[in-house]
Amino acid sequence: MLGFSVFLNKKLTVPEQKRIELMKSSGFEGIFTSLNIPEDNVSESLQRLKDLGGICKKLNFYLTVDVSIKGLNRLNIGIKDIYKLIDLGVTALRIDDGFSMEEVACLSNEMNIALNASTISDLDIECLKDNHANFDNLEAWHNYYPRPETGLDNNWFIHKNEWLKKQGFTTMAFIASDTELRGPIFAGLPTLECDRYTNPLVATIKLLNDCNIDKVYVGDGTLSEKMCRKFEMFFSKNVLQLSIQSDAEFLYKSIWHNRPDISRDVVRLIEGRERNTEKIVPHETRTRLAGAITIDNCRYKRYCGELQIVKKQLNADTKVNVIGQVVASEVPLLQWIGSNQAIRFVKGD
Repeated sequence: MLGFSVFLNKKLTVPEQKRIELMKSSGFEGIFTSLNIPEDNVSESLQRLKDLGGICKKLNFYLTVDVSIKGLNRLNIGIKDIYKLIDLGVTALRIDDGFSMEEVACLSNEMNIALNASTISDLDIECLKDNHANFDNLEAWHNYYPRPETGLDNNWFIHKNEWLKKQGFTTMAFIASDTELRGPIFAGLPTLECDRYTNPLVATIKLLNDCNIDKVYVGDGTLSEKMCRKFEMFFSKNVLQLSIQSDAEFLYKSIWHNRPDISRDVVRLIEGRERNTEKIVPHETRTRLAGAITIDNCRYKRYCGELQIVKKQLNADTKVNVIGQVVASEVPLLQWIGSNQAIRFVKGD
């Protein structure tokens, strides 16, 4: 599942609702928000939660609310009154400070509960089992880390997720946005430190493919319209949209496909030779950087017209012309291009 954040510190304006609708049309299904609010903001935040819940019901979003015991007390909601949040459109609670495992077990029989992935222990799991928790309703959510240098270590994160998956948990992590970053630090809200300034699509695919993560949410809020388009193309239409710099106009006019057999050093586009039938003379036969788009020239005999994307830097070859370059932020995507993956090139900035 893909999701994003909507914070209750401001009203849901028409532009904000439009952004939510854009995220929905781009394949996002979950919204995260927080009820850990100051005391003088209770009624206002509750009304905003009600408004957000209404939108989630209308657009069929899965709404998860971060809440502490203090937050519930301010709202005058007890453990036994949790139906009040459900009535507002809340689908799940992300449990923060103050809850005992006994209380979590009780809540898990009423609704979906997300625990702090970083702090779950063997003792917690035993306690949940002893108190008849419904593990089908339990998930493990990582935090986001606003301050640079405090995000999680990648190796520790993967190891922790392996353990969580063995316990049967669905896992979740945050990525940073590519647009309006959340204050007061404005340095992104990722789970992993290495993802703080990473292209959101790169970070998402990495988490899902390499890190034992099931759900990815944008911590800061929404994504730019351009990035939404990339997410929609990849997750809804299975087309990887790559931003490139190239004057070769034919690259932008078609959808291309990787071969079913995966090469180590390059992505080989099936349609290259069948679409490039004219004689191609040697030109720009320079060093092939990672992300270079190349076409084999007439010196490569029957391979003339072969179109490739270079995964790692390769030496110059007089038989290979360099005709374009994937933008730097998207070069990491090349490592996850699988068999028969559809690719569309678009002009990069």
